[in-house]
This record gives sequence, structure tokens and C-alpha cells, in this order.
Amino acid sequence: MNTHYTYFLILLCSLAGPLLLSFDKKVAFYKKWKFLFPSMILPAVFYIIWDIWFTETGIWSFNEKYITGIKLYNLPIEEVLFFFIVPYCSVFIYECIHCYFPNLKQNNLFEKIFQATGILLFIAAMIFCSRYYTFITFSLNSIVILLFFMFRRFIAEVNITTFIISYLITLIPFLIVNGFLTALPVVEYNDNQNMGFRIYTIPFEDIFYGMLLIFLNVCGFEYRRNKLR
Repeated sequence: MNTHYTYFLILLCSLAGPLLLSFDKKVAFYKKWKFLFPSMILPAVFYIIWDIWFTETGIWSFNEKYITGIKLYNLPIEEVLFFFIVPYCSVFIYECIHCYFPNLKQNNLFEKIFQATGILLFIAAMIFCSRYYTFITFSLNSIVILLFFMFRRFIAEVNITTFIISYLITLIPFLIVNGFLTALPVVEYNDNQNMGFRIYTIPFEDIFYGMLLIFLNVCGFEYRRNKLR
């Protein structure tokens, strides 16, 4: 097999299941694409700019052996697709939880856990302020969590209980996919810019890098669904 298609094939396999199951009658996720697709644009643009910067400054890099070589500035086209495919799969899981467990209410405990996560990430960001990946990822998460609770009246439909449960489920395929990407490696990290703590071959920061991406998409999805309903 031509190894240059490795990253692309990993993404394609990740998308296959959620895309096929989008036509399940109970969830009927395809009917909600009109809310999802527009909400994916801003987070994707933000992450693409973030990735371009980190790639330019050597915080991470991509192994030419496992990418097609088609690039947007310095980013492999596969990395650009990552910011659409991962949110699609993740919001699909969120919506499955929403549809199959419609009586799952906002739970004060989950809200406090989410708030505590924001506080702990802020503290960790200050401790590791000299490490760009850690500092920026943790800081952005804590800021977004703070802003969410400050302005949640505009996106009150976002159920934090559903989000946390769906994200914990999402972590399973997310860690598997990231495991492949970091073990080969497709993506190579500069450990001087992260905490150096890894789950298998995955930098710990990736968990919150992904969480922020997914949360931004969930918020956008719920906002548009409520606005256009």
C-alpha cells in the first residue's frame, strides 16, 4: 500500500460509521446537517490558523511519509479535513445521546465538574506557561468554559450532562485514532512544548485540544438548531 494515503485512510475509516448511521431513523442525523455544517466553519478556521502557527513554529510537524503532500500553506490537506471529520463524528455521538436519552436533564454535579475542569486547566496553564502547547490549549479551554457560563443564556440548549457523557464516549475512538497518528507517527510533537506526559504515544494535551474543538461545534450546532427551529 502507498503509505502516503495513511492519514487520509485513517480519517475515512473514522467517518464511515457515523456517516452511515446518520440515516438511522431514531436519530435522523442527516436531517440536522443544515444546523451542523455551517456551525463547523468558524471552529475549523480557528483550528486551521492555530495549526498553521504551531507547525510553523515547530511545536509539531507532519511525517511526509504518511501524507499525500497536498497542503494548505504548511498544513496537510488531511489535517484540514480532520477539523471537519472529527466534529462530525463527535456531534453525531452527542446527538445520539440526546435522541436515545431524551430525559437526560441538566445535572448540577456535571456542571460543577465542567466548571472545576476549567479552573484546574487554568491553574495548569499557569504552571506550564513556558510550554506553548500546554499553556495555549489549557488556557483556551478555561476561557471558553468561563465564557460559556457567562453567556449560556444564548445557548441554553447545550446540555452539559449530555456533552460530558458523549465526550467520554468520543474519547474511545478519539484515542484510538490519535494512537495511530502518534504511534506511526503521522504527527510528531516537540516535547519541549508540552508536559511530556503521554497516554501511550498521545500527548495528554490532545485530550483537551479535542475537547475544545468538539465543544465549540456542539455549541454552534445547538445555537443554530434553536435559532432556525
